[in-house]
Amino acid sequence: MDIKTNSRSLLVLFICLFLKTNLSFGADTISASQSLSGDQTIVSAGGVFTLGFFDPGDTFKFYIGMWYTKTKTQTIVWVANREQPVLDRFSSELKISDGNLVLFDESKLPIWSTNVSSTSSSPVQAVLGDNGNLVLSDGSNSSNPLWQSFDHPAHTFLPGSKISYNKITKTHQVLTSWKNSIDPSPGFFTLQLDETDNSYIILRDKSKRYWTSGPWNGHIFSLVPEMRQDYIYDFQFVSNPNESYFTYSVKPTSTLTSRLVMDVSGQIKQQNYLPNNGWNLFWSQPRTQCDIYAFCGPYGSCDEKSLPFCKCLRGFKPTSQSDWDLEEYSGGCTRVSELKCGNDSLPDGEKDRFLEMPNMLLPDNKHSLHLGNSDECKSRCLNICSCTACAFHNNDCSIWLDDVINLRKAPAAGDDSTTIYVKLAASEFQDHKNKKLKILYVVLGIIAAAILILSIVCSLYYQRRKKKIKSQGDKKKTWGKQVVGLYDTEKQIANYIKSCQFREDEREGIDVPFVDLETIVMATDNFSDANKLGQGGFGPVYKGKFPGGQEIAIKRLSSGSGQGLEEFKNEVMLIAKLQHRNLVKLLGYCVEGEEKLLLYEYMPNKSLDLIIFDRTLCLLLNWELRFDIILGIARGLLYLHHDSRLRIIHRDLKTSNVLLDEEMNPKISDFGLARIFGGKQTEASTRRVVGTYGYMSPEYALDGLFSIKSDVFSFGVMLLEIVSGKRNTGFYQSEQALSLLGYAWKLWRDNKALDLMDATLSESCNTNEFMRCVNLGLLCVQDDPSDRPTMPNVVFMLGNETASLSNPKQPAFVAWRSVSTSASPNKPLSVNELTTSLEQGR
Repeated sequence: MDIKTNSRSLLVLFICLFLKTNLSFGADTISASQSLSGDQTIVSAGGVFTLGFFDPGDTFKFYIGMWYTKTKTQTIVWVANREQPVLDRFSSELKISDGNLVLFDESKLPIWSTNVSSTSSSPVQAVLGDNGNLVLSDGSNSSNPLWQSFDHPAHTFLPGSKISYNKITKTHQVLTSWKNSIDPSPGFFTLQLDETDNSYIILRDKSKRYWTSGPWNGHIFSLVPEMRQDYIYDFQFVSNPNESYFTYSVKPTSTLTSRLVMDVSGQIKQQNYLPNNGWNLFWSQPRTQCDIYAFCGPYGSCDEKSLPFCKCLRGFKPTSQSDWDLEEYSGGCTRVSELKCGNDSLPDGEKDRFLEMPNMLLPDNKHSLHLGNSDECKSRCLNICSCTACAFHNNDCSIWLDDVINLRKAPAAGDDSTTIYVKLAASEFQDHKNKKLKILYVVLGIIAAAILILSIVCSLYYQRRKKKIKSQGDKKKTWGKQVVGLYDTEKQIANYIKSCQFREDEREGIDVPFVDLETIVMATDNFSDANKLGQGGFGPVYKGKFPGGQEIAIKRLSSGSGQGLEEFKNEVMLIAKLQHRNLVKLLGYCVEGEEKLLLYEYMPNKSLDLIIFDRTLCLLLNWELRFDIILGIARGLLYLHHDSRLRIIHRDLKTSNVLLDEEMNPKISDFGLARIFGGKQTEASTRRVVGTYGYMSPEYALDGLFSIKSDVFSFGVMLLEIVSGKRNTGFYQSEQALSLLGYAWKLWRDNKALDLMDATLSESCNTNEFMRCVNLGLLCVQDDPSDRPTMPNVVFMLGNETASLSNPKQPAFVAWRSVSTSASPNKPLSVNELTTSLEQGR
């Protein structure tokens, strides 16, 4: 009987809780008779925003916050109690109390309030709007709010809100970053208006200014050129006797969801939400994280070309490892061993010494001494106990008398870089030497053990071979016992690589395993024709099958290949650092004698050109698949240009370098000609023009200038090839032979762009998407690089049907050419698929 009674009580309790939760869910208002607790929420009238309790990182700390209702992942835009979370959301309560919206914790103590005074006797209510503004007002005058969240922003700047300076109270509205990705308490970085010149600035610790937008020039902020791309936004800067502020809105023609965030990285980020892609970065400032003042904290060195950006100097360790794990580096590093200078309590030993750090930018807060040379500078620093580092630069000695902050690796060696000497305890150098010896002993022990084991295995194998003759099938069964190279560690790899081919410092940058040649020969059945997948300018590609049934594509650079050892090194050391679903994955490499081989994940559908230009196989690619391939290539290129830790220029983007997996997902491959750019570097030049004609941009082919816009040009060519099923090079059209670019331009100019469509797409094609692709393809192949869009814009314009595209001008390489009399009227001109090099004087 008691069990039945208890069951009924629990059922009644559950129903009550259910009804209580759902009474408030869906409403957009908290009135005097309602409150929020537990999992209860209110939702704006149009369902855009939700307000309720949330836990940002499963930390059992709860906050009242506002988030987008319809995004795939919870995206917080405003937090009330940033500095004081509650521990029990079911016992805590957000309600109207004494004319204010107040949050009471589990002890029923008020921990956050709107804190306004009102003499009105009308009931007060809080309403959540579809613009993300939580408004507290009374019934008598709802148009004049008592309080609104837009006046108290957190870390997100929403369309329609403003970041202002009050000229009467002399106060700023500010955006303040979260402390880290799971802690919404106020962080280190703030964005606010500089009233002296009508610019916006980012401050660290509310005092150190390290970025400015430049003053408002009537249209945009002068140092944010991305604002010129105003086909999405309307901008407005207002200055009147009471206040100055900036606001923005999304154009009425756009259905875009947009926000600007003061990120924990110290960057402001303009982001747009696309239902299929999630949040996409439109632009960010500063462009590189190393430009953020003291991003890595004391004794942390920032390097734009390394992963992660921040590393502690030798002899130092993270002050808080948990913060570093969350990519919050501002706490910096602390010494492992104290300096001896001025500390008599330490045991006797050697004097402090210097850690040499070449190619560094000079940190701030230096003190100058007029000394003659570097040795005098170091000697003076050693004799000053408070001196922590020194540098001799431009005939001037600089010393630092406190923690060294804002250490940055120079993007490239130059006049602004120098060698910095950081003072360390002598024991650090001894420990480092001891560690090297220990590692050496361990490696020697491993090698000795490996030789012993290998000798035993070989002996057993030889005895077994003597007993019976193995068939080819038997050999494959015991093959796994012979393979020892595939899973070798990097230090074992060093024994296989000849020093004349990879230097020691180069080997340290290789993050994929070395595979011995014998293993590869067996996997490909001695490079048999039956396993040959194709032939490129670099040489043949074979299919290999390894123990366990793993299939791998093996690229074998032939002796006559246009790619030499330098390109091979570039691909091995570069592609291993890149991780993206639309980039091919490098699994291993081999250098033995004249053989140079690269091992990739196997792509069963081979390269895009083999399908798209084959009149039978192209039937496999309907419009939906082709559009997904275009979008996938664009995302991969966006990652290379903007989202990866290293900015990469591919320089040889073409359909034959795009591979397709079993689900027809595209993966960009062949990084032998790729270049790494520094954080702020946007272009470079070369005397040796390399790439494939037909895909090269004009400034690169003619003048040797290349940039991210060079890859955009190549992408535009590929886009037009994919939608038309025709090659750019060797294009043939009835009475006249011209490039595909010229043909596409002619059709666009004559309002006949649909005639460019591959005939096999007539039933499946989405006409609007097709026209958008042709428009975008022509924009990408504009003659002037500045007229071409960047890859963030490309991805946005591909994924957003409401985005307006500008009309293209006449693209590059459209000259009409008369057909040679020797050309067959039924046969297109030949296509050169080789990657070639053009020597050109400068």
